[in-house]
This record gives sequence, C-alpha cells and structure tokens, in this order.
Amino acid sequence: MNNERIVLCGANAYEQKYYLNEKFAKLPQAVKDELQIICVLFTEEVGGIFTMVFEEDGSLSLETTADETDIYYDEISSGLLVREIRNNRQEFFESLKLYYRVFIKGESVEALLKDVEE
Repeated sequence: MNNERIVLCGANAYEQKYYLNEKFAKLPQAVKDELQIICVLFTEEVGGIFTMVFEEDGSLSLETTADETDIYYDEISSGLLVREIRNNRQEFFESLKLYYRVFIKGESVEALLKDVEE
C-alpha cells in the first residue's frame, strides 16, 4: 500500500453516483457528509467525474475528468472550482491528510509531530 494512490471519494455526474472508499468508513459522519457535499456539488455545477485521491506522499489531489463527447463540461470552470474548493477547505484537507497518514498508512503520531516542529 505504500507505493500507490488511494481514492478517498468521488462523484460521477453521468451515473449520478457518489463513492466513498470503504477504508475510510470510520471517518466521523460529519466528515463523510462534507466529502459527499463537496463531490456532488462539484459534479452538479461542472459535470464530469470528480475524485479526491491520496498520493503516495499523503497529499490529497482533487481530480476531474469528463467524457470526450461531453460538450457541456467546462474545463476552465472545473479548474477554477477545484482551486476554490482547495482554498476554502484547506484546514479540512489538512485534517484528512493527517487522518490518512496515521490511520491508513500507519505512520506514528510522534513522527508526524516531529515533522511539524521542524
């Protein structure tokens, strides 16, 4: 698991579905609700497929794609909305990153605190 990307959650405007990775089932309900709101509202506004993915280093990527035949998908609006979400929810995403590193990757809290102090 140390050398792979892990999908946290995502929404698909084409199938009108939301997905939360089972590995994150123990997240507090309020956090799961917030993730669902972010993903679903994104796809409602821009269309396409929106996913949140943890990278190998623990950082969280916000990714969006669309079918090649989707003439309503706006790539520019998509990029702007991703930037807005990242800016408005920076603390929320930092908390998710810590959760991922401790509970999913199994890193020690002491090592993470040491990194913060340096």
